[in-house]
Amino acid sequence: MLRIGWAVRDITPSRPVMVSGQMHRRIARGAMDPLLVTALAMEGGDPADCAILISCDLVGVSDGLQRAVRERLARRLPAVPGEKVFLNATHTHTSMVLEEGSYEHPGGDVMTPAECTAWVADQAADAAAEAWESRAAHAIATAFGHAVVGHNRRAVYADGSAQMYGRTDREDFVWIEGYEDHSLDLLFTWDAGGHLTGVALDIPCPSQVDESLEVLSADFWHEIRVELRARLGEGLHVLPLCGAAGDISPHFLLYGRQEEEMRRRRGLAERQEIAARVAAAVERALACTRPATGDTTFAHAVRRVELSPRAITRKERDWAEAEYQRTRQEGRDDSWWLQGLRAVVECFDGLRAASPVPVEIHVLRIGDAVLATNPFELFLDYGLRIKAQSPAAQTIVVQLAAGGGAYLPTERAVQGGGYGAAPAVANVGPQGGQELVEATLEMIRRLFQS
Repeated sequence: MLRIGWAVRDITPSRPVMVSGQMHRRIARGAMDPLLVTALAMEGGDPADCAILISCDLVGVSDGLQRAVRERLARRLPAVPGEKVFLNATHTHTSMVLEEGSYEHPGGDVMTPAECTAWVADQAADAAAEAWESRAAHAIATAFGHAVVGHNRRAVYADGSAQMYGRTDREDFVWIEGYEDHSLDLLFTWDAGGHLTGVALDIPCPSQVDESLEVLSADFWHEIRVELRARLGEGLHVLPLCGAAGDISPHFLLYGRQEEEMRRRRGLAERQEIAARVAAAVERALACTRPATGDTTFAHAVRRVELSPRAITRKERDWAEAEYQRTRQEGRDDSWWLQGLRAVVECFDGLRAASPVPVEIHVLRIGDAVLATNPFELFLDYGLRIKAQSPAAQTIVVQLAAGGGAYLPTERAVQGGGYGAAPAVANVGPQGGQELVEATLEMIRRLFQS
């Protein structure tokens, strides 16, 4: 058995905050539902093999946040190496801003990004410390299922161009760009008495049913937690993980009206519909899953690699300059979007260097399964390459983990252009994406060879 501990903290701020996730600034003065951080501590037979996973209801994990959590834990848990602790985000678009300069601060009682970072870091470190200090013998088992949550969000037109959330009723619409993944990767934990204590749940879809609200919300993960606890016990811990989903969202390009009508008939909101589908799949998987007996192989590898920076074309440079001027003329000159557009122009013009992009990758072997992280909004194809070539019986890919990252688009997405593939939001391109796949697979293979 592994030694496992769980803990959770509420990170909903009590003061107004700027809301992350859109090109314009929003201010939240209240919450629709609580924002949480959930910590899962794991330790194998060798105390040197350990990990603390911290899932956060945030749009992303900034480098500053992860550094702040590790610094706090270095004082509280000196026996746990900082590199064995990593955070991941659910990518809700209704959470607080953590990075300075993303938007112009409005002044007044609105929390600054630095204050938000300190607040979240305190709560995340508390949860991590409690999870570590409460660890006890647990059995563990992986499982697999399906639930329709995410859909490819890029429409392609006859001229080869692509558009995120593009209209499909246009005469020149030809296809939706990529694959959809409705898989669910699950990891169940039971205490020594056989009581189910928690589930780590990897869904290849960001939690952004509601993207433009001016209140805070964990989005569909709130409803999933509520539904799972109603079915499996109020004390159940739920660790949300977002699988590779840079080109995926819960929004339909097709069938939107049909889905809305069926939800109306059932009397369910969209987030409730998603929660019902996910909970049913979890229950179905749990019904045929038993705790592993005997010792479970556990290992945690960490590697820092540098990926090739995105190559910017003249067409991309000129589009970025035109979009920069258009956005400024509209008076929207207070967001990160303009900064990204300006960086594209300056890189192409030689005014700033396009440096290799450092990333931190974590790979955990848990029995015959493996969990592998990356910091990007990783287009689905890269996650599928890792899963297809991995020697593990089950491979769980977790994006937006262990640091801040932008989109990482595929070659076909780069050719189509549009948001998500533009260099203003994607500082790594297809070459770097393949480098990430190869580095991750090398780490996985080493863990299984050893």
